[in-house]
Amino acid sequence: MNKKNFPGLLVLVVGNSGSGKDSIMKGVKERFPSKLKNIYLTQRIITRPSSKTEDNIAVTPEEFKKMSARDKFALQWHIYGLDYGVPIEIDEQMKKGHPVLVNVSRTIVKKAREIYQNILVVFIEVPFEITLERVKERARESGERLEERIQRARKNQNFPDADIIVDNSGDLENAINQFLNYLLTAVKAKEK
Repeated sequence: MNKKNFPGLLVLVVGNSGSGKDSIMKGVKERFPSKLKNIYLTQRIITRPSSKTEDNIAVTPEEFKKMSARDKFALQWHIYGLDYGVPIEIDEQMKKGHPVLVNVSRTIVKKAREIYQNILVVFIEVPFEITLERVKERARESGERLEERIQRARKNQNFPDADIIVDNSGDLENAINQFLNYLLTAVKAKEK
């Protein structure tokens, strides 16, 4: 199968629950220079209600299945008893040369690299103790689902397949700048 080869970069952001992926991505989008391409922050489609800490489009499992059957997703995966999908519209943004940022599960990275040519993987690294605190604070899950996320975070403290590791154990601004500087270098290199 030929990989999708678009002028724009697909930037997959991975990290444990509570690592600050969405906060960092928003910060990068706000600071991305307007003279360069527009940066496209993708809303995922998830079979759970939206929350204050996560900007997603909520659908029922039945709606998700229908969308999947109609090829509405560029990428999709199932984890923690939920279905996640990245809208196929990201392809249109990348065709126009725009970088696209997506918060994804590390389980989809290998498949994404098989589908897309111009791809970067950013791992947001946070010590386990901080992750544990943040996951409990946001109170998005409880019981078995919360325990599942905690155990997964404990097991996955690094991600060797990442192109860059962003340390978000300290100041959020520092993490945003690490990510932004890397992305600007990648975008400029691609335009040469």
